[in-house]
Amino acid sequence: MKQAWLVVSLIVTALTLGPRAQQGSPSLQRSPLASRISHTNPANFQPSPSVHGGPGRLNYMALFSGTSGLDTNLWFLHRGIIDPKSGIGGHFHNYCEEMFVIFDGEAQFTVDGRTSTLKAPAGAPTRMGHWHAIYNPSDKPIQWMNINVSLYKGQYDAFDLGDGRVGAPLDPIPQFMSISLDPVRLQAGNAGDGSKGEVKYRRVIGPTVFLGPWGYLDQYSLAPGAATAPTTDREIGGFFYVISGQGKATIGGETADIKEGDAIPILLNETKQFENTGTQPLQLMNVGIVSDMNRRNDILNAVGGARGQIPAAPRGGGPGRAGRGQ
Repeated sequence: MKQAWLVVSLIVTALTLGPRAQQGSPSLQRSPLASRISHTNPANFQPSPSVHGGPGRLNYMALFSGTSGLDTNLWFLHRGIIDPKSGIGGHFHNYCEEMFVIFDGEAQFTVDGRTSTLKAPAGAPTRMGHWHAIYNPSDKPIQWMNINVSLYKGQYDAFDLGDGRVGAPLDPIPQFMSISLDPVRLQAGNAGDGSKGEVKYRRVIGPTVFLGPWGYLDQYSLAPGAATAPTTDREIGGFFYVISGQGKATIGGETADIKEGDAIPILLNETKQFENTGTQPLQLMNVGIVSDMNRRNDILNAVGGARGQIPAAPRGGGPGRAGRGQ
């Protein structure tokens, strides 16, 4: 009889804990916050020639990858440089959505065969079923990032076109979606209970841009001494990236120092808060990814939808627009 009860107890325990273990991120939850934060380190950049059939060479590292223990569909976050006269060749993603970002200089972005020059800080999101490329025509390397979010967790795809886009005709006005991360576009708003100082915000990309679980891209600027309100999103995870400045991140009750080039993972249902401890503005970029595609619109409308809001502010209260924000 005791053995029977033991078997039943084990089955109940397995049924109770099994789904929870699958939904969580054990590797990230067990390690301290300081070790979960990924740091941009040029010494770790790996040379990568002819990426997707493009010209020249890139040098980059993965800040996060599909094996990083994240509980969203973020497939990777790459950070590095594009060498002079180098780039990423044209390629489709049918099960992924991707965005190239540059932090200095300028580059030629291509989406669906139309090419324009974007000046940093800038980027261009590419939806599933479309193709894109990027080329650095200058004599200087440019600082570059690539964000990839998959439709199905752990599944990546790419179809190369063999087109390096060297010498492509340029449109003076981009004929594709593009963004600017210029901090002058941010505006101060109600930062909510628990915040302090001046916190500026903008929803750079809203949920109508993407087709998959990628929900939005937000941008923050914290004045010296300022802090965001502590917030928790039960059904949204992703990451924050420090564009510039330094400060502290408090995630799930743990606090760690952050600086330019750091990427801070955010799991579902983790409370997060950021503080500027430096003398210059702390510039942050936040990628939000929903946990349930079937409830995507409901989840994102609860955090301001296309317009966005400073987390913890009254609904619809935060400034900012989707897209270029002109």
